[in-house]
Amino acid sequence: MTTTSLTPAAPPASPPKRQLRRQRRDWRGWAFVAPFMVVFALMIIAPVVYALYLSLFRQQLIGGNAFVGLDNYIAVLQDGKFWESFGRVALFLVVQVPIMLALSLIAALALDSARLHGAGFFRIALFLPYAVPGVVAALIWGFIYGDQFGLTASVNHLLGTQLAPLSGQWILGSIGNIVTWEFMGYNMLIFYAALRVIPGELYEAAEIDGAGAFRTVFSIKLPAVRGAIVIATIFSIIGSFQLFNEPNLLKQLAPNAISSYFTPNMYAYNLSFAGQQFNYAATVAIVMGVVTAVIAYVVQLRGSRKELR
Repeated sequence: MTTTSLTPAAPPASPPKRQLRRQRRDWRGWAFVAPFMVVFALMIIAPVVYALYLSLFRQQLIGGNAFVGLDNYIAVLQDGKFWESFGRVALFLVVQVPIMLALSLIAALALDSARLHGAGFFRIALFLPYAVPGVVAALIWGFIYGDQFGLTASVNHLLGTQLAPLSGQWILGSIGNIVTWEFMGYNMLIFYAALRVIPGELYEAAEIDGAGAFRTVFSIKLPAVRGAIVIATIFSIIGSFQLFNEPNLLKQLAPNAISSYFTPNMYAYNLSFAGQQFNYAATVAIVMGVVTAVIAYVVQLRGSRKELR
């Protein structure tokens, strides 16, 4: 009978130093994004936090800045001027955004069709208004709209008409025309970029199947740009609720048609700088920010679901 001696198992080899170094957290990526994070914190997060702080207080004649909790938010929800301005930009959103996006999509499809002569010229011409600053665009169109001077006055004098684009009846449509002129090229470029990345094999397969131009548009191109349409819609919603430059500049030309609370942003601006009601103005801004974020999120969620289908 023989006995075998059991030798103890050798301890596991320790990982090499290089592997330990790899397992350590690498902070170099954070160093690259640190400048952006600092600017983002100072320019975005800090103002929002300060606005939230201001919205919880109210400046009183006796006692100074007093904590009032949610009283400012309750006052905003009961403010008729706020709801009137909100309804105006909501109407502007419902009417202007679909028109602008439809025109942008038609322009992008025309440029992508390869049947448009001088496509490069039209692409630059449509995008050029976006390069014009919003203040300059509003001043240009304000001169065009003026019924006492400019193009509209000349047309009225020549034809004997009484066109008044800056009247209370037409002012919202006139502003919508300015915004469409400004941002149609921007949205067109988004759609055009989405169309350019569609694989050529899809077009070849459609041609083999005998699909015509309209069938190709509805079966290939439109489904392919659905994500771009959702993005452009979200941007347009945010821009509509932030409407400020155009009505604020045209107010000098149409003081009877554009009030100090024509849009929520104008209302908050005039409350803050003209009325010195900084706390209430901050509350209006916070409420509009929340409403805009909720609506944009709902649109994004619905668009994502349709795209996954």
